[in-house]
Amino acid sequence: MRAFVVNESDETLTMGVQEIESAPSDPSDLLVAVDYSGVNFKDAMVAAPKSRVRRVPSLVGGVDGAGTVVQSTESSLPAGTRVVVHGGTIGVARDGGFAQFIHAPARYVTALPESISTRVAMIIGTAGFTSMESILALEDRGLERGVEILVTGASGGVGSQAVAYLAAKGYLPVASTGSADTTPWLLERGAHRVIGRDVADSPGRVLAAETWPGAIDCVGGETLAQILRSLRYGGAVAASGLVASAELVTTVYPFITRSVALLGIDSVEATSETRERVWSALGEVAAAIDFEALVDREVRLEELISAFDDVRGGTTRGRILVNPRAA
Repeated sequence: MRAFVVNESDETLTMGVQEIESAPSDPSDLLVAVDYSGVNFKDAMVAAPKSRVRRVPSLVGGVDGAGTVVQSTESSLPAGTRVVVHGGTIGVARDGGFAQFIHAPARYVTALPESISTRVAMIIGTAGFTSMESILALEDRGLERGVEILVTGASGGVGSQAVAYLAAKGYLPVASTGSADTTPWLLERGAHRVIGRDVADSPGRVLAAETWPGAIDCVGGETLAQILRSLRYGGAVAASGLVASAELVTTVYPFITRSVALLGIDSVEATSETRERVWSALGEVAAAIDFEALVDREVRLEELISAFDDVRGGTTRGRILVNPRAA
């Protein structure tokens, strides 16, 4: 099969399309014929020299994929089932979705709702899954519809989809972005309004004005710190990004004087129950979303290197789809 392989040996990084054999890591692995994959920031990190994310010297990249089950030992996921595959060590320590076929454990394979095609599943991808998981976490915290919800990094994969899903569910997403030229596009996706990267006032004070009842942060670092100090009493931020920084410098004041919450969002080891809940929620809003408008572009395996550069540079607008079967 054709696959995009990342290999680092003797401190030399090489990557490109190869013809390889697909082999299961365990006899119970499902075999899925991949229709589409997508480019995530994590994929770009895996393909970097001396990567701290990639755990093996050589592997097929791609942390997610969608297609049809070809071989299965799992009664709930028989051959012919349309599925999405993501999570665990897929694309990090074992072969991933940048290939025509992928082997994966059943716990990382989820049957798709009827309303979501395999193409749409990868427009959604890990990014969109994280977006909806974030929204559900805020709702579990008591978030009420009809209020403004801040979304940082709004022009990226997670942020742009969070804007669309929030709007579809009856919230008023406020899109924060450093890319002013994406304002019309974000408004079309459902943004109530678009702002720059300044999300809190009173920079010299411990606490800012109570502004946001809830937020989805895809940036991390100083942005996350500013969100915490500007949440309303009882508010919460669902955090999933570290594009700006993995460091968080803040105080306990937002937590002990405004009773705010920092909700960590992880899509990698999400339980099967969480996966089913999130994909079901995505299926419920699918009819209200123009998914094709969330596609930055579609690429072949041979075009992945330039796609990684664009993702690292933050120049994408939405999701880069990967078609592993395109010659």
